[in-house]
This record gives sequence, structure tokens and C-alpha cells, in this order.
Amino acid sequence: MKFTLSWLKDHLDTDATLDRITETLTALGLEVEGVHDRSKELAPFRVAHVVSAEKHPDADKLRVLVVDTGTEKLQVVCGAPNARAGLKGVFAAEGAYIPGSDITLKKGVIRGVESNGMMCSKRELKLSDEHDGIIELPEDAPVGASFAEYAGLNDPVIDINLTPDRADCAGVRGIARDLAAAGLGTLKPQTGGRIDATPVPGAFPSPIGVTIEAPDACPMYVGRTIRGVRNGPSPQWMQDKLTAIGLRPISALVDVTNYITFDLSRPLHAFDADKVTGGIVVRMAREGETLVALNGKEYALDPAMTVIADHEKAEALAGIIGGEASGCTETTTTLFLEAAIFDTVRTAQTGRRLGVESDARYRLERGVDPAAVVSGVERATRLILEICGGEASELVIAGAEPAWRRTLTLRPGRVKSLGGVDLEQGEQVRILTDLGFTIEGEDDNGTLHVGVPSWRADVHGEADLVEEVLRVHGFDAIPATPLPRETVLARPALTLRQRRVALAKRALASRGLSEAVTWSFLASPVAALFGAENEGLRLVNPISSDLDVMRPSILPNLIQAAGRNADRGIADVRLFEVGAAFRSPAPDGQDTVAAGIRAGNAVPRHWAEKARVVDVFDAKADALAVLEAAGAPTANLQVTTDAPGWYHPGRSGVLRLGPTVMARFGEIHPSVLETLGVKGPVVGFEVMLDAVPLPKKKGGTAKPMVQLPAFQPVERDFAFLVGRQVEADKILRAVKAADKALVKDVAVFDVYQGPGVGEGQKSVAVSVTYQPTTATLTDEAIEAVGQKIVAAVVKATGGSLRA
Repeated sequence: MKFTLSWLKDHLDTDATLDRITETLTALGLEVEGVHDRSKELAPFRVAHVVSAEKHPDADKLRVLVVDTGTEKLQVVCGAPNARAGLKGVFAAEGAYIPGSDITLKKGVIRGVESNGMMCSKRELKLSDEHDGIIELPEDAPVGASFAEYAGLNDPVIDINLTPDRADCAGVRGIARDLAAAGLGTLKPQTGGRIDATPVPGAFPSPIGVTIEAPDACPMYVGRTIRGVRNGPSPQWMQDKLTAIGLRPISALVDVTNYITFDLSRPLHAFDADKVTGGIVVRMAREGETLVALNGKEYALDPAMTVIADHEKAEALAGIIGGEASGCTETTTTLFLEAAIFDTVRTAQTGRRLGVESDARYRLERGVDPAAVVSGVERATRLILEICGGEASELVIAGAEPAWRRTLTLRPGRVKSLGGVDLEQGEQVRILTDLGFTIEGEDDNGTLHVGVPSWRADVHGEADLVEEVLRVHGFDAIPATPLPRETVLARPALTLRQRRVALAKRALASRGLSEAVTWSFLASPVAALFGAENEGLRLVNPISSDLDVMRPSILPNLIQAAGRNADRGIADVRLFEVGAAFRSPAPDGQDTVAAGIRAGNAVPRHWAEKARVVDVFDAKADALAVLEAAGAPTANLQVTTDAPGWYHPGRSGVLRLGPTVMARFGEIHPSVLETLGVKGPVVGFEVMLDAVPLPKKKGGTAKPMVQLPAFQPVERDFAFLVGRQVEADKILRAVKAADKALVKDVAVFDVYQGPGVGEGQKSVAVSVTYQPTTATLTDEAIEAVGQKIVAAVVKATGGSLRA
């Protein structure tokens, strides 16, 4: 929202400086994005008089001017076709920066003639694109005066960033009202001058009537015929204001509607009445109907869009843009002036569907003042009659003003309890009254009954009233109050469950994986490959047709990312993501999962080491690292082979803690990779962070004392013959359970299938470390432990010790 300082002062009687106004606006929540002061940019330029103009001795198209700057007479070489003696224009002296040309003037010699400065065109001062000649000023322009001050270009433009709820401040008057409430002046009444909204008596009945066929889309429509107008240029003061905020002046009738739109946040539209057949009808568009708008583009309409039509065709898109056929031109002598209230949702949907951005749409889709429809027409009527002459008809009012009146209660003590500011009741009443609220009564207990003004559709409860008081009083006045500290040491801000996300990311990054952030949804055919069965996960309004299902797993997005990397020559990829995977649309239907993939070579080609591709054990190691970082009891986990169908059935596994699935890992199924268009092998893992149990506190958080053994460890190797289907994990568990006090470590170092081993069997060799704590082990003790280990493995696996 842009406006000039002088425009603000049309509504606000104030002597506050520009700096104080901008600071107060930001403090009120109307954040100032920028202030553009043209007077600073145009400070070097002065009104000058051309005393003489002689032909250049060495150039037919150049003239040598003698220019009176008010303080001295200088020689200037000029090539403008309108350069002549007696002309008054804009002069730039040596050292001046020319914004339109991006140059700094220097004294020069042009074709042998010295030139000191230049006479400027409008484009060189960025006033317009006109550059055929230098600027010509009236004869009474004071020589030596500041051009910016003379031309009224010393009016700073303020640009504020509005939040969607403050539609009332999409007009200059709403901004002035907030500043007045903050103590920066007095809001002027709309009873005189340029802001006069006094009703204009109708001289005749309007020949154009109004019918509303879609009351839900347009609850109220007000119009008026004005005849005998002369549509020419608007006054200079109006053109200056519109130009300053980036609008191009068109004609008086159009400029008045644009001016009122920004002045009061009251969009209007003017139809050429002679081009309207019959009367005005507010209806829904018909199937196949089209409209050529004022921007010259043709739009295909549908029955969900509201149009303003005559008895033959659509003439405008309601609340968005007018039609070219009935637009006002220089030949317009009779107009029909429109102001209406349109449904905010329909306005926004139509604008988005057609891609039309307009100042009217910006305001009407946010909601305009429902009580200012008539006053907006009256204000515009006065300006049109003043500028263009003519005679106004009686008002035509269709529909009725929507019900907006509501009364809220405010307990003055809530300002302190909610906002921490002890503000006396009288000041609270003063602030609310200055903002346009009314005090309609007070209970015996001091509770106020506050009437909400029509332009504040965002105020619905007591907390909103408290916010208004605090906002105007100043958020900076709210005292800083530290939170009470119940213990000497501060409590951690994050719980262990919350910290696990960061711990998992750090663990995976330390293992060489790069973090990725992918969509939380994917294509339904891909989702079906990864177990998506719940129809509730399908999106009603997806951002893209190939992203229509909430992801049941993070893996497919990571696999496709690896494929895109491979297509660009990066075949060895290591990616991970920690985020949500979805089982159902219920609140508890999503899981926090740490997932990752590895593709290509695990060990790259190198002269000192043999290259190898990624395998299932890389994915298992990644999963175990995440579980270890999250605090899972990894020593107690079991490995099963019932991984989901998107994993290779013979090269995958599941890590469980009892019946609870903690993680899945393995090589991605070749058919899945083929469907995704990714070349394998690719391995992946999924760790369910929510399934990791919280640690049980036992007597405190101190770590137990480290016990360093004083005796030498002993290592022994065992080889067992077991069935091929027996997991090595069963053997490891049996060995550890044989003597938990003495067996310190056990590891598989060989697996063999072939000659010397029976059909359907395999040999698994393990290395066992004994760590005595009370005495050095004797041969008899070592032999006894060995027998216990063999017995435990035989019992657990049904195998035997290999001879």
C-alpha cells in the first residue's frame, strides 16, 4: 500500500515529522517497507531560462544556449529540437547525477564548443518516457527555484506492508485513523474539501436500474447516473498523487475511481451509460460467456464467476476488472457509477483462476467496509461534478447492507492479565474511541460493552480488543518479564524424543550421508509400491497431478533423487532424510522416520583398495548407527528376514526389540528400481524413531564407574555346522548367553558353504573373547567355558561343533 505524505495530511491534521510518522506506523503493525523521497534525487535540478539559442558552428542539429540559472549565466550545448530562446526548463549543473541516464555531468567540449551542464528531458529525470525534447515550463516559473519543489515532487512516498486482516488500512483514511489514535494528530471529518462525502441531492431518477440475481455473490449494489460530463484530464493534484504511487493517469472519470479506491479503500467502477443496454444485472456468468477486459485480454468465464452485465452481455468481472466495451473514454458524456459489496471468496477464486491482479480485487477479496458503499459513491460524485461538471441522478440501491453490527465485552483488567500493561480505564476507552469503536455501556463490575466499527471485520473477541489497546499504546511499553525459574539449573528446552531427530541427523552425516529435503507427497503409482493402501492419504487438491498421495515412506523420494543425480553423472550417492511417513490421515497416523539410501560404489575405484558396490550390510550399519544415537538398546535387538516387499527378499532384514519393529534395511527390489527408472544396486534403511523406548532412570543420571580389568583376555575360535536358514545372530546370542560374566565379545569371522559341509548346511566361525575379572583363567576354566558355549549353540540352533 503506497501513499504520499501530503495525501495522508488530507485526512490527518498533524505536524509530525516524516521520521516520526514512519516509526509510529511500524509500531502500530503497519510495517514501513520503504520511503521514496524524490526531492532528494531531484535536489540538483533548478528552473532555468534560455536567454539565447544560436546554431552550433559545426553541427546542424545542435544549438549553443546561454542559460540563466538564477545565480549565473552558463553556456550549454543542446540537441533538443524544441531548444529556443525564451524557453523555461529544467537545468542540471556540472556534478549533478542524472537518474534517467545514470551519468554524472562533467564540463565538456562538444564539437569544439564548451558545454556547462544540460537542459533535461522528462525521461532523464524519470518523470516519463518522453524524450523528444527538453521540459518546457510555464512562463511564470521562478528562475533559480528548486524544480522538485516547483513541480510538487517533494512529496515523499511511503510504502507499507499490510497483513491480510487489516483491510481497513488499504485506504489512506484508515492509516490516518490509526495514527490519530496513536497521538500523531487529529482525524479530519469528511465534511469539506477533497474528502467531502456529504450526500449529493439527486436531480432526476436514474434511467439505469439495477437487478441482483445472485444475492449470495453481491448482497448490496449502489449506483448513480451522472449526465452532461466532460471527460478530460484530471486535475494536476490528483495526477500527481496517482503517479507517485505508480498509477498512470488516464482520464478524470477513471482517475476519480482509482483515487477513491486508494483514499477510502472503496473500489468503484464507471460505465459509459450510453454503452449499457437496458440496465445493470448482477448475476453469475453463463457457460461459454467471454469478456474483453480493460487490459485488452479476453477471458473465458464460467458459472462460478460473478459478472456485472447489462440486458445483453457481461460488462465487467465483479470486484476485479471492468470490460473494454463499456469503459469510459474521452467521448463519454453520461456515466453510471458503481459501488458494491461482493463475496470475498468468489472474488479471490475468480481472480486466481483467471490470473487477474487489480487494486479492486486486492481490497474486495479481503473485505471492504460494508457501511461505506453509499458514502463512497457520494464522495466520488462530488469529485466528478467538481472536475467534469454534469448532473447527478438519485441513487439506485439494490440489496441491503450486510449485518455487521456486533458488541463485545471488555474487562479493563484483561489488558494487564493478557498484555502485562497496567493501563487506566480512561486511556483504554480513549484509544478504542479514536479507533472508531463505541462504548455502549458499562456494567456495575466495570465491564465495558464495546461496539465494533463496520471497517474492523477482524475484531471478534475480547482478546482482539486488548490487542488493539496494546498496539496503539505501544508494544514497546509491554514490560519484559522473565519466566520463573523453579530450579537452580535450567531445564532443557527439548525432550529426548525431540532431540533424537538432531542426533539421528548428526549420526548419519558423520557416516558420510548428505541430508535431503523432499516433498511429503508423491505419485500414487509410486506410493503403491511402498505399501500405500489407505485412500485417506490421497490429496483432494494436490499441487501437481503427479504428487497426489501423502508418502507412506521416505525412500521413494530419495531413490528418485539418486536417479536424477545419476542422470547428471553422479552415480555414487548417499542421501538421508528425517521426517514424517504417513500410515493414515488420523492424528496418530504418521511416524517420525530416519531414512537413507546408498547407490553405486561403497568403496570407489582406487589403486590401493578394491572397489565394491553397496550391499545390505552398509544399510544395516547405517540403521544401527541411528538407533545407537537415539539411545536404543542395540545389543538386545533381533534380526528377522520379514522386510516389506520393496526390499530384496534375500538381501534385507528387520531390526526388532521384541515384537516392535525398530528399523528396516536392505537392498531395494530390482522391480521397484525399474519402475522408478533408477539403475541399481541401491540399498536403503528406515528407522522408526518413535518406536525407540525412552531410557528408564535408575537412581540418577551418573555413569557407573569404569572397571579396568587387571587380567589378560583370552581369545578362542569356534566353528559350528548349522542349517543354511539359521541366522548368524542366533549363534552370537547363544555364545553371549553361555556365560555373561566371562564372555566379553563375540564376532563372526567366516561363513563357508561347499565341499566338506553337508547339503543344506553352512559353517559359521566365531571368535570369542573371555575377560576374567578375579583371576587368570586356567586351562580347565577355559575348557569348561568352551563346553558351555558349544552346548548353548547346539541347543539354540540344532547345529554341532565342526570337527
